Amino acid sequence: MPEYRFNSPPGWPVPPREWKPPQGWRPDPSWPPAPAGWEFWIPEDPPATAPPGVSEQPERKSGGLFGGKKRLEEENAQLRAWVERLGGMDAMRVSAMTEALHVEHAGLQVAINDANRRLRETEQRVVQTEETVLLQEVGVYEYRHPLSDAVAYKDKLAQVKARIKAMAKEGQAVVGATNWQVNGSASEGRKMVRDFSKLMLRAYNAEADNCVRTMRPYKLQSAIDRLEKVVESIVKLGRTMNIHVNPGYHRTRIYELELTADHLAKQEEEKELVRAQREQQREEEAARREFEREKTRLRKEEAHYRSALAKLLKNGAASAESVDELKAKLEEIGAAVSDVEAREANVRAGYVYVISNIGAFGENVVKIGMTRRLEPEDRVRELGDASVPFRFDTHALIFSEDAVGLEGRLHAELTDRRLNKVNLRREFFHATPAEVRDLLQKIAGQHLLEYRDTAEALEWRQSVAPTP
Repeated sequence: MPEYRFNSPPGWPVPPREWKPPQGWRPDPSWPPAPAGWEFWIPEDPPATAPPGVSEQPERKSGGLFGGKKRLEEENAQLRAWVERLGGMDAMRVSAMTEALHVEHAGLQVAINDANRRLRETEQRVVQTEETVLLQEVGVYEYRHPLSDAVAYKDKLAQVKARIKAMAKEGQAVVGATNWQVNGSASEGRKMVRDFSKLMLRAYNAEADNCVRTMRPYKLQSAIDRLEKVVESIVKLGRTMNIHVNPGYHRTRIYELELTADHLAKQEEEKELVRAQREQQREEEAARREFEREKTRLRKEEAHYRSALAKLLKNGAASAESVDELKAKLEEIGAAVSDVEAREANVRAGYVYVISNIGAFGENVVKIGMTRRLEPEDRVRELGDASVPFRFDTHALIFSEDAVGLEGRLHAELTDRRLNKVNLRREFFHATPAEVRDLLQKIAGQHLLEYRDTAEALEWRQSVAPTP
């Protein structure tokens, strides 16, 4: 036997589904009259659901907009069944369902807005500290407070640290309310404010000291942001007693962070300069020893020929040809000694080399440098030591009385192609050997007798070759 429910006429409030009029119940006189022939009791209908095979949001099929006549007819039939289902429900029930959906939608929208608000507040509180992200955004470091050297930064930091200690000792770091009372006692109130202020100061200083200890120049802005968040947290936690970090003390600690970053950057800059100077000294010392060895060899050879000439002249039986030959050899050796001494005296003379290492740096990358060695290939072999996986290939060795100037002009022409745009002593460039050859011909103004455009790179090619 079907169950019945009360069917409210239009304009009447909708009662709960299980509601039944109590004995003697009468409708409110302010309600509109029921339409003629209105059925107050109707069979209970099952909850309105989509007909079988009809989804509330029909799924778009792969046919797209022009999916074919058959698919359109099926969708139309499903929609007509749904409309007929709704039409079989009374207007009051449809209205109630619609209102419930509106209420549910409004509730969901409020929850979404609240979640978005809390997400924005969290993002504002979060400070990016992940080193990988910070390193991806790093640029050329710019000094906040330029000083002459690392010693000057160290002295300035010592002064700042002394000022920080003095401000903390004099109670100028974290301040709070002066009229706070505990159990009616002003002295107890001041003691409580002092104790809480010390606690807040310890928390602030712990974060500031940690930022100083872990400082890297690229972390500076992140460290400042972290310290700003600590100040905001202390203000929130100490709001009832008006406890907050003294702005002057906070500025001093920010100044300390900036000086620390500058000091570290200057230290690294000076270390790199010292490394470059030591490398230059080693190169000069190697060249000096080479000059000395060559002069010793030539003078030994010269002494040998002088002794031989003296013996020939002493015997008196020597032919004129033999004497002239020995004299010519001595003149040649004398010229060679003079040439070595001139090379040793002229610190700008030497060889400019163009080399590459495909296995270590990839194709279209060259290194352009200079050496004063008598045997420049010795320098190339040193560069290809255990610090790189493969030996360098030499494309050109150009002797010049002003090798320093020739090297500088080549570097200037390729300055926008530098691999390392910060440390200019790293002489690697994005360029092909052929491009450097054209530059050399334009700058040197002469034809290069020997130049290799293609790198042999035998070790690398054998290493990457497929195994049989």
